[in-house]
Amino acid sequence: MDLPFDGAISDFYRHDAPKPIREAIEDGAKRDILDPSYPYDRWMKKSDYEDRMKGLQVELVKFQRWIEASGQRIVVVFEGRDTAGKSGAIKRVSENMNPRGAHVVALPKPTERERSQWYFQRYIAHLPAAGEIALMDRSWYNRAVVEHVFGFCTPDQRAHFLDQLPGFEQALIDDGIALVKLWFNVGRAEQLRRMLARESHPLKQWKLSSIDVKGLGKWDAYTDAIQTLFERSDFSYAPWTVIRGDDKYRARIGAVQRLLSGFAYDRKDVDALGDPDPLITGGVGLWPRG
Repeated sequence: MDLPFDGAISDFYRHDAPKPIREAIEDGAKRDILDPSYPYDRWMKKSDYEDRMKGLQVELVKFQRWIEASGQRIVVVFEGRDTAGKSGAIKRVSENMNPRGAHVVALPKPTERERSQWYFQRYIAHLPAAGEIALMDRSWYNRAVVEHVFGFCTPDQRAHFLDQLPGFEQALIDDGIALVKLWFNVGRAEQLRRMLARESHPLKQWKLSSIDVKGLGKWDAYTDAIQTLFERSDFSYAPWTVIRGDDKYRARIGAVQRLLSGFAYDRKDVDALGDPDPLITGGVGLWPRG
């Protein structure tokens, strides 16, 4: 089977990945957690995950009905490191929602015209109307991390973005939009293991991009950019929630719990919702720099 990008991910694993990362992947079983700082050794049992998610799906349906009936406008930003589980979490949040009122926003790279506009402009077009929820698979935060790491924006452009960001998000909230910001993190060994799995899987190779491949050698640059992002955008009126995604099951549960716990929707079942695991879901202090 031909590998995408001429097997660049496998090549990085064999020749350029730090030795501890290679050894963790070599020694870890399929459901083992590779990051020693993660609070659990293995993924949670699939049966336990499915049981928890069934109840949460019912709550999500009730949540959307309340959004529609009350005219709420909600934006959920899904950001994080590559392969940390953003897309999987979005799928579980939206899979039983009515797509007429629950929109997944995954924008391609900007056109020449869009690059000449105010940076936030193309995102504004996708903000929800009354009774809608927008699930953003990456967002305006591209400028703070990906664009910065790869030089797609100048330092001045990034600085201008960070200066305007507080006012932009405050304006959304002042206009009645509820803004939920989720950051999914994943350890370096687990990230590489997931990319290797995608590289060799014919049905998942499409998930890989040249940015993913080039980003493998930019772990520290990403880390520095993320640190700055949290320092400049963890606002009291729009805080970040960090979700540790080395176990996708726990991460998905945590994401749904965080979303639903912030709203007093009709017929809310607090027992079915449960409390987010503070070892998995929390504020920016939960983010491990390594």
